[in-house]
Amino acid sequence: MTLGNKVKVGGKSPFLVIAGPCAVESRDQMMKTARLLKKMGVPVLRGGAYKPRTSPHSFQGLREGGLELLDEVRKETGLLVVTEVVSPEHVGLVAEHVDILQVGARNMQNFDLLTEVGKIRKPVILKRGLSGTLEEWLGSAEYILLGGNPNVVLCERGIRTFETATRNTADLAIIPLVKEKTHLPIIFDPSHATGKRNLVAPLSLASIVVGAHGVMIEVHPEPERALSDGQQSLHFPEFEKLQGRLNSLGKFVKQKMQGQGTRA
Repeated sequence: MTLGNKVKVGGKSPFLVIAGPCAVESRDQMMKTARLLKKMGVPVLRGGAYKPRTSPHSFQGLREGGLELLDEVRKETGLLVVTEVVSPEHVGLVAEHVDILQVGARNMQNFDLLTEVGKIRKPVILKRGLSGTLEEWLGSAEYILLGGNPNVVLCERGIRTFETATRNTADLAIIPLVKEKTHLPIIFDPSHATGKRNLVAPLSLASIVVGAHGVMIEVHPEPERALSDGQQSLHFPEFEKLQGRLNSLGKFVKQKMQGQGTRA
């Protein structure tokens, strides 16, 4: 699947890395992050303009101002940009400013929203709901596909279980199961799956081994000062180190799988 600017995900395409802060906070923050990604060859920048948070007292995002910053950054750097859309009424506006739309976990079964993003032709990353089953998740994807938009990327971001040691529980087993059930690409979000910075690297690497087509990682210039999800955001040096390991492992696993005739 082509996301734009010749960037592809799924099949025999290179392992895709999407990175950036949880929330768009300022132009300086976004440009610093974008320049790092550009230097490293990471093609897609993430950043939330609208932030539906568990607590109404938490930072809710810059909203339209955040969209304008994302648009400015993508025009200046040439990176593809992805952000979450949270309501059907915002789909058209968000699509004007970014290259890829994201439907978050809490909106996995917001059927009005799914129907609206099905009407556009831009790629959509559909996150799995907090307690969503595989069939429910694929059913939500069908809403988008039946609307006429074939460009759906699934994203596993952890599910809610009885375990409280991590923010969510990473369900890596779902990745090969998804690949048995559908042609749609699947990526993994280790940041939300764990909620802990020190677990992002090992889970990212593990996702390659089980067959993920890419990862979406939270990165911030100053995680300790982040307005959202700082505890799970990587510092720049940490991300640079991880990116090198992802490149190496991704190429190795791809060669082994292709050599054995395994489905990519």
